[in-house]
Amino acid sequence: MPLIDNDWLPLAFVILMALSFLIYAVLDGYDLGVGVLLPMQDQQQRDTMISSIGPFWDANETWLVLAIGLLLIAFPQAHSLVLQHLYLPVSFMLLGLILRGVAFDFRTKAASKNKKSWDLAFKGGSILATLMQGYMLGRYVMGFSDTSASYAFAALSAICVTAGYCYIGSAWLVMKTTGKLQQKAASWCFYSALLTALGIIAVCLTNLLISPEIFDKWLGLPQVFIFLPLPLLFMIIFSVSCFYLKKVPHPDDNGCWLPFAGAVLVFILCFSGLAYSYFPYIIWQELTIWQAASARESLQFIFYGAVVVLPTIVGYTIFSYKVFWGKASKLNYY
Repeated sequence: MPLIDNDWLPLAFVILMALSFLIYAVLDGYDLGVGVLLPMQDQQQRDTMISSIGPFWDANETWLVLAIGLLLIAFPQAHSLVLQHLYLPVSFMLLGLILRGVAFDFRTKAASKNKKSWDLAFKGGSILATLMQGYMLGRYVMGFSDTSASYAFAALSAICVTAGYCYIGSAWLVMKTTGKLQQKAASWCFYSALLTALGIIAVCLTNLLISPEIFDKWLGLPQVFIFLPLPLLFMIIFSVSCFYLKKVPHPDDNGCWLPFAGAVLVFILCFSGLAYSYFPYIIWQELTIWQAASARESLQFIFYGAVVVLPTIVGYTIFSYKVFWGKASKLNYY
């Protein structure tokens, strides 16, 4: 059965896919950020940082698998085009994620004299995966254009995403640790928040300048009046977070969740803005959601599976975070 532009199934699947990517960016974003921030000169702090993400980091990657799976099954044409342009950075990203997994197991689950080397490998894998994710996002946003401006924007995006992951990762550490490490994490969070804010401004201005269509979506009438409060909202989030971080540690650790909640809200706003800018395209100015979607019968069959799988993953995620909530404790496997 041919798809029409008001068919709800492709829209439902793109919402599920976008939600999966967003949850992945938040959950795996903080543990990638923790990996990037590992201080190589302090073994005890590295142990505590690894312990803070130990129960969660591998399960967080489930959301990336789900998102890519939905892209492959529901939008195979788009999946083919994306991999065609991003095959090499995807390979490097997977190499980084594999390196993280191997390093985590060897440094945590077996006593080793080479723990520092495995920590360095974990840090290197985190940096590689983070940079590649930012680079791929930049290439996607530019519609895979093969121009010097497109590649420059992808490089900028790689730096901005790394800063964003450091921001949410250090905010996670402020919430999960105490003492000197918490104070150090607060300092990391303060400066990475500033870098993230500058990155958001740079990316927004670039998007507005390169596309008249996106410019009109945001700054045309009457929508400009609807979106005017957004810069103020970002300013409030970053100001409140930075004010809190400057005062760490607080009595009884009150409000330790504030920076992390602010970082999550920033991620949600950025993803929502990206979705609004590019809707209804799944590949910018090349494929709409409906053009890229699988046959309706296939989508309908897959939808029944998604209705079962998605709540299961959500339930497990909530359960695991509930069980391991609280401050980080020593993580032992031997």
